[in-house]
Amino acid sequence: MPRSFLAPLLVLPLLLVPAVALAAPATEAEMNLYTRIAAVNVCISRGAGVPFDKAVGIAGETIAQLIQGQHDGVISQVGAKPLSIDDLRKGSINSAVLGAAEICPKEVPADVMAKVKDAIKQSPATSKPATPK
Repeated sequence: MPRSFLAPLLVLPLLLVPAVALAAPATEAEMNLYTRIAAVNVCISRGAGVPFDKAVGIAGETIAQLIQGQHDGVISQVGAKPLSIDDLRKGSINSAVLGAAEICPKEVPADVMAKVKDAIKQSPATSKPATPK
């Protein structure tokens, strides 16, 4: 077999191996999208009769795995350090609950809606007095 024929075959595996790239942190826009996706999943699941805790858990796990896989667990709004999968789960579940409370409040149990409303009232972003124009 001529050597000129073997050269392309030896290089081919190198071309097929994906390049190692550092994952970019999840941006604020991406996190907003992921939160919306999680919330919509909760709303759809609830409409299909799935218990709230299970619906939120599945949506949260999906987003946590997405952030872990696509962004190595790094969220730009939080910092440069990767978050543990447990921290990603907790945050993603919280985001799914808040999003569902906004998108489909009738699908969120009353006690959870009360907690969400209390959390929003206590949030620094909402407790700042409005500045007169």
